[in-house]
Amino acid sequence: MEKKVILKKGKDQSLQRFHPWVFSGAVAKTEGDPQNGDTVKVFSSDRTLLGKGHFQKGSIMVRMLVWDDSDIDESFWQNRIQAAYSQRQTTLVSVNEGMTDCFRLVHGEGDYLPGLIIDIYGGIAVMQTHSAGMYNCRKDIAEAIKTIFPDSIDAIYSKSTPIGTFKGDDDYLFIRDGYIPQSYTEVKENGCKFLVDWEKGQKTGFFLDQRDNRNMVGRLSDGKTVLNLFCYTGGFSVYAMSGGAKECCSVDSSQLAIDACKNNLKLNGYTQNCECICTDAIEYLRNVENGKYDLMIVDPPAFAKHLSAKQNALRAYKKLNAMAIEKVAKGGIVFTFSCSQVVDKTDFALAVFSAATLAKRKVRIIHRLTQPADHPVDICHPEGEYLKGLVLYVE
Repeated sequence: MEKKVILKKGKDQSLQRFHPWVFSGAVAKTEGDPQNGDTVKVFSSDRTLLGKGHFQKGSIMVRMLVWDDSDIDESFWQNRIQAAYSQRQTTLVSVNEGMTDCFRLVHGEGDYLPGLIIDIYGGIAVMQTHSAGMYNCRKDIAEAIKTIFPDSIDAIYSKSTPIGTFKGDDDYLFIRDGYIPQSYTEVKENGCKFLVDWEKGQKTGFFLDQRDNRNMVGRLSDGKTVLNLFCYTGGFSVYAMSGGAKECCSVDSSQLAIDACKNNLKLNGYTQNCECICTDAIEYLRNVENGKYDLMIVDPPAFAKHLSAKQNALRAYKKLNAMAIEKVAKGGIVFTFSCSQVVDKTDFALAVFSAATLAKRKVRIIHRLTQPADHPVDICHPEGEYLKGLVLYVE
């Protein structure tokens, strides 16, 4: 029996506009007893077929894959992933110039594959599935990657996250003959070198979404004393030093992150004038001497992962940024970010405006930042624009 999802009357409008999510509140009933991960057909209340997608019990009940009755087969995965790769070949300048060998190959809804992330680290493809449906298809996805990259991929690693009744695991889906699996590899990004640990690291091992913003930090760091808060593995710190920073202090509450930061700085030849401190970043900022740093990077983890936490997150962004604006040197620069999807760019900007008022300093926005070209946003899914950043000049 076919597995179907029937929508309530009038609840098909978002799908008519090709928004890829079907929320549970829009569903009138299901037929065929669909289970987590099943492919289902989605119908309007008058039984008009709207497309197919992956079913999962929860707030987002269906993640749409096609808008007709097409098969989700081998050619589907190859075509979608090849289209994603073609976009990267067109738009990633540093990859094309040979300065970068790590990038996001598939960015979920932005590449019309909701629930799927694939990051390329040199010869390693790291796959992360955020839905039971994508997890069930991981072997088919791996076969498509092998077909598209017949000579350059040494291993495909599946790093899955448990969601609901979906039990994830970490395993290699492919290992080329002669390749000895390791948990990390060395990559280059705009000429800077990094060690990426896809097994123990956050997400797939590295935050590729900050590539362009790290590059800007490098361009503005010459001769400056830099503070990198929530530094993780030191991406911004390496770029700051490569851009000619006089000194750089990196702060994170994770000792694993601090160790990785030290290793990445050393890998690039920076052993002098680089301090790495394992402590709470907010407490460090609170106690730092006013004017000590000319340039600050404030890149905290998501303060709000759900809408219910939005107001608390905005208060936290206001408080954190007020401290940074107050503490930075005269004529200093603050790079500040939010990766909370439920906090949009207008909300974030208002929180930073309020922070500037609280700090009682004159502040100008000199750049507005977002995610790079390998983290595209489907125009029908504006929620995909999760990374917001502002570069502030503080008098």
